Amino acid sequence: MGMELSTDTAAAARHARFGKLPERVRIEDTVEGAKATPGGGKNAYDPEGSWKYYSCLALDLGL
Repeated sequence: MGMELSTDTAAAARHARFGKLPERVRIEDTVEGAKATPGGGKNAYDPEGSWKYYSCLALDLGL
């Protein structure tokens, strides 16, 4: 009988915690809009300056 009582207590605790579904989230609350900056700015690709960031282990070791 003691085991049956503890099982019922555990079932009641689970039902109190997980017995209902969470509240519904509206789609308007899940997305965020931000305006893009025109022109690209500092994050634009620079083909002439990209050699500065090139790394090659063979060249670093002088091979």
